[in-house]
Amino acid sequence: MWKWNTMENEPDERSSRCWCDVGHTMKYHAVCHGSGGALYWLGFLGALYYYLTTATSFLGGILGIIKAFLWPAFLAYGVLKYLGI
Repeated sequence: MWKWNTMENEPDERSSRCWCDVGHTMKYHAVCHGSGGALYWLGFLGALYYYLTTATSFLGGILGIIKAFLWPAFLAYGVLKYLGI
């Protein structure tokens, strides 16, 4: 668990508490849990590159951009299909 030294008086209100309940406030939430956005961004760029380079028409490129935004759904569907769930 992260420990932070601050000189500020942070309010102990329920609204300022972090939703993941590990003991820090929302102010420091992105510092501890911000890697998911970076992973999605890298996946988006990779999917965008793949779909745009394999597109054979303008409409294929537009669909590639849409698919690049939705790649986590395709990944989850493929994994669940593979597991037979």
